[in-house]
Amino acid sequence: MKRKGILINENPPIEKLLLPFRMFIRAEVSSGILLFVSAAIALAWANSPWSDLYTALWETHLSFQLGGLEVSESLLLWINDGLMAIFFFVVGLEIKRELLAGELASPRLAALPLVAAAGGMMVPALIYTAFNAGTPEAVGWGIPMATDIAFSMGILHLLGDRVPASLKIFLASLAIVDDLGAVIAIALFYTSEISYLSLGVGAAAFAFVGVLNRLGVRNPLVYGIFGVGGVWSAFLFSGVHPTVAGVLMAMLIPANIRLDPGKFVSRSRAMIDRFEQAGPPEHHVLANRKRQDALLDLDVVTDHSLTPLQRIQTALHPWVSVVILPLFALANAGVIFDLNTASALGSRVTLGIVLGLIFGKQIGVTLFAFLAVRLGLAQLPAGVRWKHIYGVSCLAGIGFTMSLFIGGLAFDDPALEAVTKIGIFGASLIASVIGFLVLSRSGK
Repeated sequence: MKRKGILINENPPIEKLLLPFRMFIRAEVSSGILLFVSAAIALAWANSPWSDLYTALWETHLSFQLGGLEVSESLLLWINDGLMAIFFFVVGLEIKRELLAGELASPRLAALPLVAAAGGMMVPALIYTAFNAGTPEAVGWGIPMATDIAFSMGILHLLGDRVPASLKIFLASLAIVDDLGAVIAIALFYTSEISYLSLGVGAAAFAFVGVLNRLGVRNPLVYGIFGVGGVWSAFLFSGVHPTVAGVLMAMLIPANIRLDPGKFVSRSRAMIDRFEQAGPPEHHVLANRKRQDALLDLDVVTDHSLTPLQRIQTALHPWVSVVILPLFALANAGVIFDLNTASALGSRVTLGIVLGLIFGKQIGVTLFAFLAVRLGLAQLPAGVRWKHIYGVSCLAGIGFTMSLFIGGLAFDDPALEAVTKIGIFGASLIASVIGFLVLSRSGK
């Protein structure tokens, strides 16, 4: 479109092409759908005539060298140690946001999801331990602790207005606390031999980033450079799983604004007035220096009215949902079904995972939530009944992403890894169906 020398392109063809994808990405169920599809592809591929190609792909090594320092890992480890650190970073941002201004900001509001999540972690871990106590496989106690926020929230959103909106907030808060518990378990119990020199370097880099925060640095690129080049890389060589670095870095991302809403309104209006007064409407921005300056100043005012935490989380969330988590599922969900796998389905590891995720989550979340309310520590959200809480406790048994991740840390034996994945898949599927049926009949 052209008018009086002005080039205007309000609806370029690429916008029409990308619109369906943007609508899908913004949908709450999109991440869960992509996870399911990726897992299904992985299972089909691993059990197809091209299964060797599946294994060879993820065992392909990718190396980076800087001077005398070289890092060479398989694609599987780059995904699990590298890309998943970004996932944990976004989880950390969400935890920080909830602690500062969300459902976890007030002790009264936070009590119910905190206590329910604690029960939902403790009881499944105890059930798994009861089946595997005294065996080397007891180290897998953390596998049934986790709740997959993408799958569980996706199923809850499929129910639409058949469940109260406050229930979605409760499940999101519970899953976030679950993620925090999983991160703590990984940091404390699922680490290899620790290199204190590397850990010290990481701590120094972390402290330096903290100084940058205190100085008021807000540029995300600065935090990215020191976070990846300093904290994450040091943790990679320290023995502490590098995904922990992602959560730690999230705690240092500034969550403050420089302009309050009142000042933003007054200053942005002043910028818009400057833009209007800089020339007649037909003057193109490229040919009007004053208008360029007004727009640049307006961008600065907008930046100072948002927190870096908001900007970074908004920018990374689609990549995590659409790329990182589906890629993780594709790389980790490929279980080869054979006679050995079938014979191991009744193993104590499988039983511990399945019973922990299904019954442990139901008992732990519902019982602890009930006790918190009866003791006066918390109250049910508006419009939520105990049948809703029970339905959420069923959905909390969808372990998937976090359970697969912890399972990969707990076991090195491929046979045990296969049994673990089957247990997680089976339990997550059963939990999904039960949770959906319970909530669909619970009434609003």
